[in-house]
Amino acid sequence: MHSRQSLELRQHQQLALTPQLQQSIRFLQLSTHDLEQEMAQALAENPLLEREEEYDTDNADAVAPQEERWPVLGLSNRPAARGSDDEAVRPETAVAETLHEHLLGQLRLTRAQPRDVALVSVLIDELDENGYLATPLEELLQYMPPELDVQPDELQAALRLLQSFDPPGIAATSLGTCLVQQLDLLKANSDAQPHPDVWACAREIAHSHLALLATGNLARLREAISCTHDTLRAAHTLLLQLEPRPARNWSTATADYVTPEVLVRRQGNRWQAAINPAVMPRLRVDPSYEHLLTGARASPELYAQLQQAHGLIKSVNQRFVTILRVAQVIVDRQQAFFEQGPKAMRPLILRDIASQLELHESTVSRATKQKYAQTPWGVVELKRFFGVALATDDGESTSATAVQIMIRKLVEDESPVKPLSDSRIAALLAGHGVVIARRTVAKYREAAGIEPAIRRKARAALE
Repeated sequence: MHSRQSLELRQHQQLALTPQLQQSIRFLQLSTHDLEQEMAQALAENPLLEREEEYDTDNADAVAPQEERWPVLGLSNRPAARGSDDEAVRPETAVAETLHEHLLGQLRLTRAQPRDVALVSVLIDELDENGYLATPLEELLQYMPPELDVQPDELQAALRLLQSFDPPGIAATSLGTCLVQQLDLLKANSDAQPHPDVWACAREIAHSHLALLATGNLARLREAISCTHDTLRAAHTLLLQLEPRPARNWSTATADYVTPEVLVRRQGNRWQAAINPAVMPRLRVDPSYEHLLTGARASPELYAQLQQAHGLIKSVNQRFVTILRVAQVIVDRQQAFFEQGPKAMRPLILRDIASQLELHESTVSRATKQKYAQTPWGVVELKRFFGVALATDDGESTSATAVQIMIRKLVEDESPVKPLSDSRIAALLAGHGVVIARRTVAKYREAAGIEPAIRRKARAALE
C-alpha cells in the first residue's frame, strides 16, 4: 500500500487580537476610577509619559454649571480636579475593620487550643454577608481533610464558641436561631431584663412561629402560644429590637464617589451627550524625549517604551470616542426620559445600539457598564437605559423599567389594610394601557424589591 503526499492551499479568515486591540478592549471595560489607576501605573513605569497641564479653567467652567443645575440621586457628581484644594476637604474612604478581622481578634483573646482555633477560623471563613453560617456542619465535615479526623462534636463546640462572640447572633444557621441567640444573651447579660412572660413568648415565636408571625394573623399566633394580647404585643416589640442581620455594620458598603463620564445637556430642542473633561486623562509623550529618540538611534528598550506610550494614549482616546458614540445613540433614543423622567423610559436593547453603530454587542456592553451620565434626573449608569419592550393596547411599547416604576407608584398609593395583589396590579396596569400577566407583575415587583401583598399587609398590621 503506497502513501501519497500532496500540497493543498486553503484560504480562511482569522481575527487576531493585537496587543493594541487587547489594550483598547481592556480600557473600555474599566470604570473611571480603575482607568485612573491604570494611568497612574503607566506614568510610574514609562518615563516617556507625562501629564499635561492639570489646571484647565475652561474645562472647570464647562463642568461647574452642571453641578449647580442638576440634582444627584444619592451619588456624588462632583468631579475631583487633580491636585486641587478639593482633595483637602473631600472625605477619604475609611479603612474599616472587617467582620473577619473583628472575629479573629476575639478568637485570639480566648484560651482555645490550636486545633479549636483552626476550626473556628474555618467557620468564620464560611459566614455569609449577613453573618450567618449557611453551610451545614455535616457538609463542612465532608470537606475536612480525612487525616485531621475532625469529629462532629469538635465542630459543634467550635460553633458554640464562635456564637458567643460579638456581634450577638453571629454564626446563626437561620433567622430563628439568630433571634434566639440574642434573646438568650439579653436575658443573661442585660441589666434591664424583659419580663419573663414576654421573653418566653418572644423566644417561642423566634424558635417556632416566625412564619405565622409574618402572616399577621395575631389571633392564630395567640392560640399557638397561649398568651395574652398585651404579652404578644410586647414580645413582638422585643423582637423588633433585635438584629436580624448581625453583620449589618460590617456589610454596609462605603459610599463611593461617582464622577460621570458623560454630561447630557440640552442644545436647542434636543439633548446631546458630551464627555466630561474632568475624567479625561490628559497624557502626552515628553516632547524632549520624543525629539531625542526620533533624531538619534534609540535603544530597543526606549523605542519600545515610546511605542507603548503612543499606543496607550491612542487606546485611551479610542475608549472615550466609543463611550461618546454609544452614549449619544442612547440619548437620541431616550429623549423622552430626559424630558419626563424614568416613567418615560423607552425599550432599548444592546442589539439596537450595536446595529446602528456597527459594533459588537459585547463592545456596547463594555461601554455602558460602570459608565455614568449626569442627567436632569440625577447620575444614571448607562446600562440602566436598557430594558425589554412591553406592548401597550394602543400599539405602542413601553420599557420594563417604566413598568417597574408604575408598579412602585401603585404600591406607594395603596391602602395599608388592603394592599394590592399582583392580579389587581395587573388589572390597574391594563387600565393604563400596559397589558401584562400576573406572573410578569410578580417578577417586576420582586425586581423592584417590593414584598408580596400578604407580607405588606402583615407588616402594616404589626406596626
